[in-house]
Amino acid sequence: MRLDLWTSAFCAPCGAARRVAADAAALVPGLTVAERDVAVHPDDAEHLGIRSTPTIIVRRDDGAEVFRSAGVPTRDQLLVAVAKAL
Repeated sequence: MRLDLWTSAFCAPCGAARRVAADAAALVPGLTVAERDVAVHPDDAEHLGIRSTPTIIVRRDDGAEVFRSAGVPTRDQLLVAVAKAL
């Protein structure tokens, strides 16, 4: 399963989102975290409907989206979302 973390250079809450994503990755074997900057990948961000940073998307192994959070979810919210992706 994969966690996509969409960030931007001047995003203050992005640091908190990185920490929550790192906590989840440390607790869940097989969870891959991929951080992408909206300024570097604007076409992908637009295609996915990313409107603010941070945005976290959790996907199953088949690529299906099971969770999206615009903003910083709590660690528990993220872990529940990851459980849905299993």
